[in-house]
Amino acid sequence: MAAKYGSKAKSKVKKAMHERKRGTLKSGRSGKKVKSRKQAIAIGLSQARRAGAKVPRKPSKKKSSSKKK
Repeated sequence: MAAKYGSKAKSKVKKAMHERKRGTLKSGRSGKKVKSRKQAIAIGLSQARRAGAKVPRKPSKKKSSSKKK
């Protein structure tokens, strides 16, 4: 099985995690400091996507199907 993430994506996430640990990573719109590990990973993957790295697509939000009677 092939690797899901490319090396460029891994380096972006690593950089984001390092910035979070130092307290310099900020979120996009609000500009507040990121404290969450999960949020830091999401920011790193988002940056990797914009850079054109090999990253799987975001999971789409599933719509609840209403059954017609």
